[in-house]
Amino acid sequence: MLGTKTTPFDPADYLSSEDDILDYLKIWMEDGSPQEIARAIGDVARSKGMSEVARKAGVGRQALYNALSVNGNPTLETLVGVLDALGLELTVQKRAA
Repeated sequence: MLGTKTTPFDPADYLSSEDDILDYLKIWMEDGSPQEIARAIGDVARSKGMSEVARKAGVGRQALYNALSVNGNPTLETLVGVLDALGLELTVQKRAA
């Protein structure tokens, strides 16, 4: 009997369009914990190439992987730098009632 070959699911493999990325981050920003949001931003960064994003954000690649991992806790400076490198910005709006 042949076993089924599986591979781990990686959201970065499915974040190819700007709309996909915006929808993905919006969902996590609405319902995610800070750690989940950081990981989601990491997924987007990996979809764009972590080395390039790290260079543009002015941080080391490994430091960026660590900051945006499941157990990461990026500084606001790192978060804003990564979003800028991705062509995104952090905004605030009033919650719907």
